Amino acid sequence: MAKQILVVDDEERIRQSLNGILKDEGYEVQEAKDGTQAIKQVENDPPDLVLLDIWMPAMDGIEVLERMKGQIPNLPVIMISGHGNIELAVKAVKLGAYDFIEKPLSLEKVLLAVNNAILYSKLEQENRALRQEVERKYEIVGTSPEIVKMKEQIKIVAPTNGWVLISGENGTGKELVARAIHRLSLRGEKPFVEVNCAAIPEELIESELFGHEKGSFTGALTKKRGKFDLAHEGTLFLDEIADMSLKTQAKILRILQEQKFERVGGTEMIYVDVRVIAATNRDLMEEIQKGKFREDLYYRLNVIPIPVPPLRERKTDIPLLVEHFITAFCLENNKEHKKISPEAMDFLSTYAWPGNVRELKNIVERMVIMTRGPVIEARDVPDPVRVQPKAPLESSFFDFHLLRDARREFEKRFILRKLTENEDNISKTAEVIGIERSNLHRKIKSYGIEMKKELPLISLGRMKGET
Repeated sequence: MAKQILVVDDEERIRQSLNGILKDEGYEVQEAKDGTQAIKQVENDPPDLVLLDIWMPAMDGIEVLERMKGQIPNLPVIMISGHGNIELAVKAVKLGAYDFIEKPLSLEKVLLAVNNAILYSKLEQENRALRQEVERKYEIVGTSPEIVKMKEQIKIVAPTNGWVLISGENGTGKELVARAIHRLSLRGEKPFVEVNCAAIPEELIESELFGHEKGSFTGALTKKRGKFDLAHEGTLFLDEIADMSLKTQAKILRILQEQKFERVGGTEMIYVDVRVIAATNRDLMEEIQKGKFREDLYYRLNVIPIPVPPLRERKTDIPLLVEHFITAFCLENNKEHKKISPEAMDFLSTYAWPGNVRELKNIVERMVIMTRGPVIEARDVPDPVRVQPKAPLESSFFDFHLLRDARREFEKRFILRKLTENEDNISKTAEVIGIERSNLHRKIKSYGIEMKKELPLISLGRMKGET
């Protein structure tokens, strides 16, 4: 579709001239003779770009710009002025104008500014879409008390510069926690650099972390920046920190204390501003007692500890995680959205998940790809997950310590099953289970149950045809 441009100028001759030029270039053009009309047009039919005159009666272009940016912050606006004024141009740019053009208008300058603004806007949209995709990919899914508490910790910690030590079993999502802290921090626009300490050979880890100079060792053909250098002003995530040697731990401790280091084979001191987030799947106090981890490094890193609970301790999140992964993998593999039967969900909800969320994610991906029909049935659940327990409800609910948690889990699973049986029809489900529709709607919202076809909340009287 042709991009739409709104030309705002109180001079009809200028509007007509710009209209003709832009239409010749394939743009659709709207016109407004004053600021009030322009604001209404932006509100009713937002354009892709605005060419806005500064000097207009009643409401000048600066005020119009402010109001337009209040409506659509990302709307590109090019200011036009018949009187060159640097202070005015600076003010317009600070308020969000993309460019500033002086009259008399040059055809080449106008088209160059318009084309650049359209391209810049497109790149901005793509960047926002990519950011949203990344955020969805690294979203922490769950409404269990354990996850709610962890999310609150993340919100409190993120805006600070405090160093964080994340602990948890393999596959629990420690990287997601680290990325969430970085994204919500003041360093969110800066680099997030990840180092898997367990995956780097001992003889190369110093080069990876600190970089090296050309010729500093065999194979060092060029100078290389290390992870600390790359993470300057951002966040460095040291995953599986317990797998570092004591020698490397000593160097890490020194950098953390002094915020400076030398590359391997170098003599120049490099200063960095880095926030460190570390993660481990081991008990570091036990590693200290074994002499495998430095106690001083532990206390340096463990400013703010955040434990990540294993999946078996937050089983109420399993249905949400399953739906989240089904949606993601259906999109990724170009498949129609699949549903999952209550029986299949029972298998997933009662399994112990020794591999935690990572294992669940892999199982769901396999089911999405391998299931031919629109519904994932119990027979589609792979072994060893598809092992019918003798007392599935009992084995599941007795994992909870508190009665309220067991009751909540039962009610949530009961509602999920009945919704599935009634094809997500809220009115029918409410009638079947004997509660008010509005009450069922509140429970669905409270448990975070995602509906594939959301129905409006209306009174039972209206449902029965009353007016």
